[in-house]
Amino acid sequence: MTDPIRWGILATGRIAGVFARGLADAGSELAAVGSRRQETADAFGDQFQVPRRHASYEALAADPEVDVVYVSSPHPMHCENSLLLLRHGKAVLCEKPFTINAAEARAVIAEARRRELFLMEAMWTRFIPAVARVRELIAAGSVGEPRMVQADFGFRAHLNPEGRLFNPDLGGGGLLDIGIYVLSLASMVFGPRPKDVASTAHLGETGVDEQAGMTLRWPGGELAVLSCAVRTSTPGEARIFGTEGSLLLHGPFFKCTTLTLKRGDEEERLEIPVEGNGYNYQALEVERCLREGRLESETMSLHESLALMELMDRLRAQWGLVYPTER
Repeated sequence: MTDPIRWGILATGRIAGVFARGLADAGSELAAVGSRRQETADAFGDQFQVPRRHASYEALAADPEVDVVYVSSPHPMHCENSLLLLRHGKAVLCEKPFTINAAEARAVIAEARRRELFLMEAMWTRFIPAVARVRELIAAGSVGEPRMVQADFGFRAHLNPEGRLFNPDLGGGGLLDIGIYVLSLASMVFGPRPKDVASTAHLGETGVDEQAGMTLRWPGGELAVLSCAVRTSTPGEARIFGTEGSLLLHGPFFKCTTLTLKRGDEEERLEIPVEGNGYNYQALEVERCLREGRLESETMSLHESLALMELMDRLRAQWGLVYPTER
C-alpha cells in the first residue's frame, strides 16, 4: 500500500464533511471526492482542499490516484456504492449502517472477499479512546463477568417527511440511524448473536420507527436493555454491569470522554479525552489494516457487521417495518 494512503470520499452530505475533518485530524491525505454533480464536488473540494473532484461516483471509483474510499451516501445506496468501488479495486470504509439489510451486507462482503479487498463498516465509536478503554477494563476483569448492558440513544428531531430521518425511501427511522449504536455496544460486550430478541416500536405517520425498545438475551443469560428514538430525547448513557462491578459511559456514550468504574463502595472516574473530532481514529484503523495487508479489522469485523444487520432485520420483522427498496 502506498504511503501516504490516498483517501476518496463518495457523496458530499453532512457526514462527509465530518469525516473529512476527521481525516485532517488524523493527518491523512484526502485526495479526491465524488458527487453526482460537478458543482457539489467543487464546493466540497474548495471547503476541504481536495485536489481531485469528480462529477460522478463512477469517475471516483475509476480514479487511479485513490486507494480507499469512504462511502457517505444515504443508507439505501451503501450496497450499490460499495460494490461499485470494490469492482474498481478500491478498499472501502462504509458509513453505518453497513447496508439496508443482511442480504445486501452478504453481497458486499462476498465481493470484497472475492477480490481480496479491505472492507469495514464505519462504526467510529468503536475506535475512540474511551470505548477502547472499556474493552481493556472488561478484558482485565475490572467488573468481573459482564451480565447486563443498558444503553439509550434518543433525540427529538423536527418531523420532516422528506428528510432522511423520516423518509422510508431513505431507510429512515431510529433503528438504522442511531439504534445501531446501542446494538453495537451490546455486541462489543457480549458478541453479535443474541439468542432471544423481544422488541416493540412506535411507527410514526411516515411508517418508520420513531422510538423503539429492545431486550436481547444471549445463551449464557446475559441481557441487553436498549432503546433508540428520533422523536424523544433521552440521556444517551450506557452502563455495563458485571459480577464484581459496573462501568458507566457518561452521555453521550457514542462520543464518551468520561467513564465511572464502580466496585463495591468504591468509584473511580476516568477522564479519557478524544483528540480531533473522533472520526480520526477509525481512519487510522483503516490505514493500519491496509499497511499490514489485512482485509478487515478485528475490532469491527465483517462477521460482526453482518450479524448486526441480521439482528436489525429480526427487529424490523417484529415491527412489520419493510423499506420500499425491499419490496
